Amino acid sequence: MPQIAQLATTYSSQVFWLLVFFGLVFLVVGRGFVPKVMAAVDSRDKQIAADLAAAEAARKAADAEEEAWRVQANKQRAEAHALVAAAKLDAAKATEARLAVANKTIDVRLAEAEGRIETARAGALGEIELVAAEAAGQIASRLAGLSVDDVTARAAVKEVLHG
Repeated sequence: MPQIAQLATTYSSQVFWLLVFFGLVFLVVGRGFVPKVMAAVDSRDKQIAADLAAAEAARKAADAEEEAWRVQANKQRAEAHALVAAAKLDAAKATEARLAVANKTIDVRLAEAEGRIETARAGALGEIELVAAEAAGQIASRLAGLSVDDVTARAAVKEVLHG
C-alpha cells in the first residue's frame, strides 16, 4: 500500500509541526493566560478573605454593642426600679402623715362630740330627774294624799336612778 509507504516520509514533518503547535499553545496559554487567571483567582481569594475578616470584625463589634446596650438597659431598669421603690416609700410616708393628721383631727372631733354628748346626757338626766320628781310628788299626792316637797322627791328619784 502506497499510503503506508509515504507515512515514514511525512511522519517526521507531522511530529515537527505538532511539537511547534503545542509549543506555541504552551507559550500563549501557559505564559499569557494562566498568570492572568491565577492573579484573578488570588485577587478573588484575597478579597473573600478580607470580606470574611470584615464580617467577623463587624459581628464582634455588633456583639460588643449589643452587650453594652444590655448593660445600659439593665442599669436603667435598676434605676427605674429604685425610683419606683423610692416613690412608693415617699407616697407611703406622705399617706401615713396625712392619716396621722386625719386621726388627730378625728380624735379631736370625737372628744368634742363625746363632751357634747356627755353634756347633753347630763342635761337630759337632770331633766328626767326633775320630771320624775314632779311626777313622783303628784303620784304620791293623788294616790296617798301625801304632800311631798320637791327636795325630798328629787332625793328619792336620785336614789332610785343612781342606785
